[in-house]
Amino acid sequence: MQRKTRVGVLFGGRSAEHEVSLQSARNVLDAIDREKYEPVLIAIDRNGAWFLNDASLPLLNTDNPRLVALNNCNNPVSLIAGDRTGVLVDPQSAGAIDAVDVIFPVLHGPYGEDGSVQGLAKLANVPCVGSDILGSAICMDKDVSKRLLRDAQIPVARHLCLRRNELSDQLPEQVAQTLKFPAYVKPANMGSSVGVVKVMNAAELIPAINSALQYDTRVLIEEEIVGREIECSVLGNDDPQASTAGEIETSDGFYSYEKKYIDATAAVLKIPAELDQATLQRVQAVSVTAFKVLECRGMARVDMFLTADGKIFVNEINTIPGFTAISMYPKLWQASGISYTELIDRLIQLALQEHSDKASLSTTGY
Repeated sequence: MQRKTRVGVLFGGRSAEHEVSLQSARNVLDAIDREKYEPVLIAIDRNGAWFLNDASLPLLNTDNPRLVALNNCNNPVSLIAGDRTGVLVDPQSAGAIDAVDVIFPVLHGPYGEDGSVQGLAKLANVPCVGSDILGSAICMDKDVSKRLLRDAQIPVARHLCLRRNELSDQLPEQVAQTLKFPAYVKPANMGSSVGVVKVMNAAELIPAINSALQYDTRVLIEEEIVGREIECSVLGNDDPQASTAGEIETSDGFYSYEKKYIDATAAVLKIPAELDQATLQRVQAVSVTAFKVLECRGMARVDMFLTADGKIFVNEINTIPGFTAISMYPKLWQASGISYTELIDRLIQLALQEHSDKASLSTTGY
């Protein structure tokens, strides 16, 4: 009998999206094809320590998305390069205790979606699902990604990006004149709407910036784009494909962290979105182009605004989108004819192919 591919599912992590990752990992574990793959669960706690986790993925407070937490974190591991696999070793004895053929990072935000884990996987010579270091880092950084999209003639919201030492008394007036209020304040490197505040006037600006600076050293101030919130999933490497589109409707027009992951009734997800065929094709084309421009691989969810006059603005691209029970990425592929199980299979196969292609490159200078 052919040996099953051992998939190291990484989850948890140091970011503010730790709890989201736990929910995503549970769904990936439930959907993965056990006839083909053997999951190896690797939990990362809030301090960044790695642990082999029980195959049943025991979690605490699973009935409360706010309080869900890791359990049984008492088997520390580190990842190093092996002959043909990534070797999991005991960090104290350096003895091998397990091995993985491919890494599936179900990590959201910094220290997981920003190229950190992708770089570790590359050093360990292990295939990794999703974008490589470059695409991951670019898409995590809202300022850099918007500048690259703008250079590629893909419309994005106008924004300012600054550090704490660049705050000034003149900033509220500058924003009022250039971007106008309301505006959005966001950490430059964060996801799931963590630290995002809608600022209605000049008096609210500096407190919102100070709040966002709790999550990153750089902050975006972004103009408001009034339009429908449309999302599209992309799958592939050299020839990426776009799913059907979905639409998010909220009472106040702001798809917050709580609406995404805590309260399943706080937002209405329309799948598929009510779009005419021509508009759907434009949304899909923009999604695939943005995916390529930002050097994405494997998977990404492209978030856009569709204005009343038909313009499409790319808001952001998530290279490790949510895999929770109410997450758009798998739901859009299900609506496009790809089951959750098949989607995971394709993602793993794309990672293996990407790794194989890069392994064939020369490593000598002559």
